[in-house]
Amino acid sequence: MSTFVVIGGDAAGMSAASKAKRDDPDLDVVVFEKGEWVSYGACGLPYYVKGEIQDIESLVSVTPEEFREERDIDLRTGHEVVAVDPEDRTVTARGPDGEVVQPYDDLLFATGAAAVTPPIDGLDREGVYTLGSMSDGKELREYVSRARSEGDLRQPDEGPACQFLGTCNGPVGVVGGGYIGVEMAEALAANDFEVHLFQRGDRVLKSFSEATSETVLDHLDEQDVLVHLGASVEALAGDDRVEAVVTSEERVPVDMVLVGTGVDPRTDLAEAAGVELGETGAIAADGYRETNLPDVYAAGDCAEATHVVTGEPAYVPLALTANRHGRAIGQTVAGTPTEGGGVAGTAAIKAFEMEAARTGILDHDAARDAGFDPITETITAKSRAGYYPEGGSVQVTMTVDRPSGQVLGGSLVSEYGEGAVHRSHALVGAVTEGVAVDEFSNYDLAYAPPFNTTWDPVLTAAKVVDGTR
Repeated sequence: MSTFVVIGGDAAGMSAASKAKRDDPDLDVVVFEKGEWVSYGACGLPYYVKGEIQDIESLVSVTPEEFREERDIDLRTGHEVVAVDPEDRTVTARGPDGEVVQPYDDLLFATGAAAVTPPIDGLDREGVYTLGSMSDGKELREYVSRARSEGDLRQPDEGPACQFLGTCNGPVGVVGGGYIGVEMAEALAANDFEVHLFQRGDRVLKSFSEATSETVLDHLDEQDVLVHLGASVEALAGDDRVEAVVTSEERVPVDMVLVGTGVDPRTDLAEAAGVELGETGAIAADGYRETNLPDVYAAGDCAEATHVVTGEPAYVPLALTANRHGRAIGQTVAGTPTEGGGVAGTAAIKAFEMEAARTGILDHDAARDAGFDPITETITAKSRAGYYPEGGSVQVTMTVDRPSGQVLGGSLVSEYGEGAVHRSHALVGAVTEGVAVDEFSNYDLAYAPPFNTTWDPVLTAAKVVDGTR
C-alpha cells in the first residue's frame, strides 16, 4: 500500500488528502498538523472578531473527527514535522508522545504562511496582536468582548485601562493598509473603537487600481477611520504594554495594536530538505505542483504559482488557489496526473459599506516588465437601470495592452451589494483567456433592470478603453 503524507492541515493539505483518499480508497493518507485546528476559513476571522460570526467553530469546514472517522484519513493534530529526509523518504514529527518517523511514497508541503514581522520595535509588548490563526482570532475576539462589556473604567491620569484592568476600549491602531488592515479597521470601528490605520505607502489596498484605492480611502474617512498615509511605523511604545504608535512624524496614543502587514511563506522545513525556492521566495513547483524533488509537492500559501497574464512565477496566497492546487495534487497522487492551473491574482474585499475586487495586472511597471504597453481607463456607471427605484454606481478600472488590446487586468468598486465583486468574474475570464478588449466588449452578459444596465459597466469600460488605443 502506498502512503501519501501531508504536512499541514488547512486548505491545501486537507483538500489534497480528501481528494486522494476519495479517488483511491486503498491509499494510506497521513496528515501532520502542529495545531489543533484543521480545514478552517481564516478569511472569516475578521468577521468573527467583529461579532457577525458568533461561534468560531462555524469557521471549520470539516472537523478532525470527521476526517478520521468518515474520510478514513490518519490526521494527527498536535504533531509538528521537524525534519524531512528525501533520500530515506521519511518525515519526523514531534507530538505529545514524543517523536515519530513516518515513511512516505508521496509528500506534500502545505505549511502555509506566517504573519510578516516588520522591523518595528516593541512588537513583543502586551496588547500587540496579529491575525494569522484561529488562536489569534480568539484572542482578539476576547479583547473586543471585554471592552464592549466592561466599558472604560479608567480614572483620570491613570493611563491605559488595559494596563490596570486587563481590558481596554480606548483608541486602537492597525498597522498595514492591505486586506487584513482594512477588514480589521471595520471590525474594530463597528465595536465603537477609535481606529487609527497606519499605511507606509501613499494609498490603501495598493494591489488594486489607484481609483479603487482612493474610493475606499474616502469611504474609510466617512466611517471615521483615521488613516495615516506615508506613515512608516518605527516603534510600538510603552512599558510592558503598548501605549502608542510612533511614526517618523507623530506619536499616536493607543491601547491596542493589530499588525497586519502581510504574510511570508513558511519554507524553512522544505529548504532544509533540499526543496528549491522560486524567485518570489516561496516554494517553486511545476504545473502539477511537483517540486525539484521527485514525488514531493507543494501547494497553498507556502508555494508560488504561474501568473496567467505574465507566464511568470507569482506569490498569491489566497484560499481558492490553495484548495484548487491541493485537489489537483490529490488526483495526481491517486493516479490521475492533474495540473493545478495558474493564478490571476483575483481578490475581493468588503470595507464597511463598500465592496471591491481586482484581477490581473494593473500596475504599469509590472505590465511593461512583462512586455506589454499598458493603458488604463476608469469609468463610473449606474449599477442598475436608471428607472429602477434602487441602485447605486460601479466604478470600473480596466488595463489593456495598447497594441494587441489584450485585457491585462481590472479593478472594481461599488456600494456593498451593487455588484463590483460579481461583475469582476467576467473580467477574470477575459484576463485568464487573454481576450482582446474589443472582443470582451461584445460579451453577451445577462441584463435585467434590478441587476444592471443594458450595457453593463464592465462592457462600458471596455468600449471606453478600446477607444483610447
